[in-house]
Amino acid sequence: DKAMATSVFFRERAAQAQRDADNATLDNVRDSHIVARDTWIEMAEKAESTVKGREANEAEKRALAEA
Repeated sequence: DKAMATSVFFRERAAQAQRDADNATLDNVRDSHIVARDTWIEMAEKAESTVKGREANEAEKRALAEA
């Protein structure tokens, strides 16, 4: 599913941002990477929420069709 692949990509970017923050020697660079990490995580969570909502809607439609 495209949305889950997007979520995986976002999580990979978050992990890279964390590694970059861990390796940063300047506080402002580290902080920038932390902000990026948090943003990537937020986007991943939104993508995952969208997938869950879509799955719930499809399950509800199937249940109504079977009723």
